[in-house]
Amino acid sequence: MMQRAIGSLVAALALLVAPVQAGAWGFYAHGVTADIAYANVSPQTRAKINELLRQEAMLGTPECRIRTIAEASVWPDCVRNTLWRWGYTAAWHYRTTPICEAYNPRANCSGGNCVTAQIERSHRILADERLPAHIRLEALAFMVHFAGDIHMPLHSGDKDDRGGNDRVTDYGIVPDRNLHSIWDGPLAERAITTGPDKVLRRYSAEERKELGGGTPADWGRESWQISRHIVYPNAFDVDDPCASDLPSETALTQDDIVEAGPVARRRVQQAGIRIAELLESAFAPGPLPVEDRR
Repeated sequence: MMQRAIGSLVAALALLVAPVQAGAWGFYAHGVTADIAYANVSPQTRAKINELLRQEAMLGTPECRIRTIAEASVWPDCVRNTLWRWGYTAAWHYRTTPICEAYNPRANCSGGNCVTAQIERSHRILADERLPAHIRLEALAFMVHFAGDIHMPLHSGDKDDRGGNDRVTDYGIVPDRNLHSIWDGPLAERAITTGPDKVLRRYSAEERKELGGGTPADWGRESWQISRHIVYPNAFDVDDPCASDLPSETALTQDDIVEAGPVARRRVQQAGIRIAELLESAFAPGPLPVEDRR
């Protein structure tokens, strides 16, 4: 029993200190949001997803598989490591607005190179049945991934620190992380695995209505507001993060982590339900989606 307990502790500590890929919501969180979406779409939409997944070989990325929707959700992070082919997609994963300025859904997105524009673009491509199946599968992966990214607050809110990447932050007993990586990885993982009920499940119609809705611009605004009013105040123990400069180093106490957990948990749930809505609308018959130009 003692050996088993020690093994469990070592595994837990390894999870905390494992590096999280910069600029991406953690692999675990992405996979969970995708699985939530898959559990909350219709059987017809699920069948169409599975049909596209069978075109995986046509993508020519054997090192980055898409056999399930969970694998699709992390494929964009996997392929962008091949810089000569996919490096241009790096800017598609975020669209930050300074938290001390008014939110502008169209700023910092030149040529559509930001997360909000790429969700819309990928949704439009996925919906177009005239396009080759592997092109639509690529779009499905990008859409599912980016719709997850935009729900991570620090992909939208920033205080002169590259979305928290430049803020050295201790996470409990784990030193020298950064604020972005903490919200990407261990905080999201803790939020998913703790709580009053399971995150991965079929949600009721009432729950889906309450968690879903909106556009990518709306979701980015929500994340920006959470960064402004929760993430930075929580990390630096201030009421107004815009009242003065923030230190370059801080630490999240256990109380801070517990306080932030429900916020991270809700963002995962919202992402999953909204991805389900994107999938349903992309595969629905009728006119192709129209870009939101607000």
